[in-house]
Amino acid sequence: MEIKENLKTVTENIKAACDRAGRNYEDVTLVAVSKTKPNEMLMEAYDAGVRDFGENHVQELVGKMDSLPEDIRWHMIGHLQTNKVKYIVGRVYMIHSVDTLKLAKEISKEALKKNVTVTITVEVNIAGEASKFGGTLTEGEELVNEISKLPGLKIAGLMCVAPYTENPEDNRQYFRSLKNMADKLSLKELSMGMSGDYEVAIEEGATLVRVGSSIFGARNYN
Repeated sequence: MEIKENLKTVTENIKAACDRAGRNYEDVTLVAVSKTKPNEMLMEAYDAGVRDFGENHVQELVGKMDSLPEDIRWHMIGHLQTNKVKYIVGRVYMIHSVDTLKLAKEISKEALKKNVTVTITVEVNIAGEASKFGGTLTEGEELVNEISKLPGLKIAGLMCVAPYTENPEDNRQYFRSLKNMADKLSLKELSMGMSGDYEVAIEEGATLVRVGSSIFGARNYN
C-alpha cells in the first residue's frame, strides 16, 4: 500500500510543478527507478499504473525484463559499458546514459546488426563533477553532433545527473543550462531530476524524471 501512496504523492507533486511552470502534465514521464528493488515492489507500482521503469545495471535489468509484464517500457539510466550493449539493444525503450562516442558507436553497431533504431539521450556532466560521466556543456554539444551521424540511433534529447544537494534550488541553474542546450540543438526530451529535485527539474523543462526512493523507499545495497 505504501508504494501506491508514495506514487500518489509523487504524481501530485509532478502536477503541481507543471501547474507552476504552465506546462501540461502529459508532457512529463515518470520513470520509476527500481534498482535493487525486488519484482514484488515493481509489480505494486505496475498495478498502480506505472509503465516506465529505470534500471542502472544491465544484469538486473535483463533479469527483471525476463520475468515482468511485457508492456513495461524499460529505461537504461546507469553507466553502460560497451561490452554490455548487446544485451539490451532492441529490448529497452530508451538508453539515457550515452556519455561517449565510443559507446554510441557500439550501440549503433548492435542496432544495425539487429535491424532496430535505438532511442537515446546524451548524458552531459552539467556541473563538471569528477565522479559523474558525460562531457561538459561544450563537449556535450560536440558529442551530439558526432553521434547524430551514426546510423541506427535516434537522439531524443539530453540527460544529466545533477549534484546531490539538500536544497533542490541549488540545482536549478544546472537544469536551466541543460534546457538551454537542448533548445539550441532542437532536442525535445530532457531526462533530469531525481527524488530530491524533480519538481525543480520539471519547472525548468524536464520531460523524464527518474524517481526511486520517493516511490520505493531507501535503497538496499546488501
